[in-house]
Amino acid sequence: MTQIVVPTLGESVAEATVAQWLKKEGEAVKADEPIVELETDKVTLEVNSPVDGVIAKISVAEGENVEVGAILGELDEGAVAKESKPAPKSEPKAAPVAKEEKIATVSDEPKTSPAVRKMINDNNLDIAQIPASGRDGRITKEDVQNHIDSGAAKAAPVAVSQGEREERVKMSKLRQVIARRLKEAQNTAAMLTTFNEVDMGAVMALRSEYKDAFEKKHGIKLGFMSFFIKAAVQALKEFPAVNAQIDGDEIVYKNYYNIGVAVSTPQGLVVPVLRDVDKMSMAEIESTIVDFGKRARDGKLSMDEMSGGTYTITNGGVFGSLMSTPILNTPQSGILGMHSIQKRAMVMADGSIVARPMMYLAQSYDHRIVDGREAVSSLVRIKQALEDPQRLLLDV
Repeated sequence: MTQIVVPTLGESVAEATVAQWLKKEGEAVKADEPIVELETDKVTLEVNSPVDGVIAKISVAEGENVEVGAILGELDEGAVAKESKPAPKSEPKAAPVAKEEKIATVSDEPKTSPAVRKMINDNNLDIAQIPASGRDGRITKEDVQNHIDSGAAKAAPVAVSQGEREERVKMSKLRQVIARRLKEAQNTAAMLTTFNEVDMGAVMALRSEYKDAFEKKHGIKLGFMSFFIKAAVQALKEFPAVNAQIDGDEIVYKNYYNIGVAVSTPQGLVVPVLRDVDKMSMAEIESTIVDFGKRARDGKLSMDEMSGGTYTITNGGVFGSLMSTPILNTPQSGILGMHSIQKRAMVMADGSIVARPMMYLAQSYDHRIVDGREAVSSLVRIKQALEDPQRLLLDV
């Protein structure tokens, strides 16, 4: 017998949840064929069969937690799946109509893993409307996300009967880690936030003028995030403490710029990292962000892609937030919060009052290593770069 073992899950990840068995006991599998799906606090990954054979035993049920090295089941190496014998023929018997209807109702509901079921419930979807593409008619996460993205999703009717006014759902691994890390940031860092506002008129004009040519040349739309990332890197170079972190009684200054971009998914918030972003073009930044966003929703990001960040940018504006206080992504010492662009009456240098497209900026920082002067000044540099985008091209 060959054991099916939980593989190494990545840096600082020791536990996972069995999300979905892709094979049943007695089914044949090929070497490297996916047989079970695990959900960790960061990503969903598949465990492949190490050999050709048959699933002899499934030891851990869907929804149960397992640690690295745990035995998920056993494979009978080289075995061949037994063909099921045809049932003996017999005269058909009439069954009660009510019983037939009940059986049909149960069998018609598609199979789902606990993680997919939670995703359906969280979005209040009607499971019967979701096309299934998985093995044995299972609904996958991709099926649910595609259903939501298509605009065809309709909320399932909510019926609350007496005695069913509450529902308890176990927190996913991702949600548990989000909760733990947010509380850890509040408990360990001396976190403060400084605010400013930026006139987005110059960036919007530049984007409007060149967006068609940019998309034609690079095959990707020119968004706002690349401007903010370039502005942030410029500020971090001038104020390195915001790009540093505490390690014991030492301050580690990073001479590289790995910017995390917060991405919201149906399962929770994830922060993939753009590495050495100071060496990337704006087209490369925009393309990478689009790719991260798609793969984050599909649960296809790797562990490495979500580790090693030195600074984070989060955009609450996509949800309509006008002002918020972002929480540090520990052990980082700085995080920038973007918000909605809103036209407001502004007094110009000549005394005139003009409606301008304004955005509030918020930068939270760890006051243990970042002084108020550095925090405020670095945010001002971001503001200046965005209000005069030529600074990003000239690096001044």
